[in-house]
Amino acid sequence: MEKSVLVCPGDKLFSTAEYTAGRGTYIKGKHIYASAAGIPKSFAPEAATGDKKPVVEVLRGEARIKTPEPGNIVIARITKVNPRLASASLLCINTQPLSDSFTGIIRQQDVRATEIDKVEIYSSFRPGDLIRAQVVSLGDSRSYFLSTARNDCGVVYAKSTSGYPMIPLSWQEMQCPQTKVVEKRKVAKTV
Repeated sequence: MEKSVLVCPGDKLFSTAEYTAGRGTYIKGKHIYASAAGIPKSFAPEAATGDKKPVVEVLRGEARIKTPEPGNIVIARITKVNPRLASASLLCINTQPLSDSFTGIIRQQDVRATEIDKVEIYSSFRPGDLIRAQVVSLGDSRSYFLSTARNDCGVVYAKSTSGYPMIPLSWQEMQCPQTKVVEKRKVAKTV
């Protein structure tokens, strides 16, 4: 049974005998409670879990809130670069834009699959680059761990220091079409 009223954190929703707790909920004793303000909705059970009970989630809007999960391919914008890692702001999961803001980090060992000890973050990414990456794990409380080790992952869009969109030359170089200056990047293989 669906409740179409707005619930607040701490409101009792359903029994754990009837439903499985999803996003925006938590279990206390034998009941499911709201952990966010929104409207509770139930969804068909996910086949991967093997559970037969419907999943109840508290939605803040009309759509189910999408969050990155390990294995997802994401599009992100590089925000900061230092010698050990690059920080990124996640924009999309596959082709679905994210409504919430999530951050990710690409560690030196997750840039490429080979010659990991020779990876230089500054030669792989620059702030403002758009990248395709795979979510490796949930990481810490602030960021997801991302990887560009796959051939189809890496920089998909970058601007040169002159401000022009660059074109890829190889898997590790991009060139400004105006100034012909070549800059190093970990370039995503296009299909």
